[in-house]
Amino acid sequence: MSSIKKSPLTKVVETIVSAGGSEAREARIVAENLVGANLTGHDSHGVGMIPRYVDSLLEGGLVVNQHPKIVFDGGAMLSLDGQSGYGQVIGLEAMEIGIARAKQHGMCVMGLGRSHHLCRIGQWAEQAVAAGLISLHFTNVISRSIVAPHGGADARFGTNPMTVGIPIPNQPPFILDMATSNVAQGKVRVAHNKREKVSPEWLIDDKGNPTSDPRFGVIEPFGALRTFGLHKGYGLAVVCELLGGALTGGGTWHSDDRSRKRVWNGMLTILIDPRRLGTGDSFATETTEFLAFLRQSPVAPGFDKVRIAGDPERETRAIRERDGISVDDNTWEEIVAAGAKLKVERAVLEKLLQP
Repeated sequence: MSSIKKSPLTKVVETIVSAGGSEAREARIVAENLVGANLTGHDSHGVGMIPRYVDSLLEGGLVVNQHPKIVFDGGAMLSLDGQSGYGQVIGLEAMEIGIARAKQHGMCVMGLGRSHHLCRIGQWAEQAVAAGLISLHFTNVISRSIVAPHGGADARFGTNPMTVGIPIPNQPPFILDMATSNVAQGKVRVAHNKREKVSPEWLIDDKGNPTSDPRFGVIEPFGALRTFGLHKGYGLAVVCELLGGALTGGGTWHSDDRSRKRVWNGMLTILIDPRRLGTGDSFATETTEFLAFLRQSPVAPGFDKVRIAGDPERETRAIRERDGISVDDNTWEEIVAAGAKLKVERAVLEKLLQP
């Protein structure tokens, strides 16, 4: 399939989500979020998630038209229940609550449990920095375990992302958004759909051996993703499980059940207003001067320039806003099949793609 422009692809996703019972606002937010992930280059978290969402909806692990529920309110400390709702809505509204509290108190520590898939956590960091706040996010995943502990030969936890957003005066923000696995599981799914090999640094097979075959991350017999940086990524993954899962009340992963389709996230978010810490002026000066110093580094062979976290996403967005989003044939067929489960006919979706 050729590249698809943002608007018609958004309409396709919105149509399928609406068919699942979501109100118009929810369907629009979910669609814009997923397409936004594709626009930033994170196809692993983009429209290819729709088949998983539909299966989770039909299974009962995803509940439509939910909003975060405050279960503990300590002013600058909050505990929220995502009520298994679409993470695109739960994440947006939870961050709105947290941002308001950080503006009021100078900071906010917010635990969010039992949200359905929160998608690209970087979006929530972007929401915070747009409000002038620093944000830190530790997220765990309640789903089929897909990542092996360092030194282990099978999967024991999820991709458990860690995310940091830092506003930079008069410049685009620093957005570090990374899985603690070598790659997100969705990147393996994308490679499998495209019939491409992957780096053996990404995966082990069902015997614990490194493999370049992406099927071990997608279909049985399952292997496992590997953590980045050996024991270092493993350590951060455990941090995300304990803070994003145990501390938030959303729970940790300790099950052998691989049958369920739901993807629940717990997320501990720390929001800081740098202007309230008493170091606002030096923060503004030091951030801009340090990043300028980084960018003055001579460019190494094989690179075109020195970047900071967030630059690749912004560059990819500019290109894909102009040229469209490439959706491979296998992914498109999976989306069509997901729509059919909700009585949305292929012809309806294909008509939405027409100019």
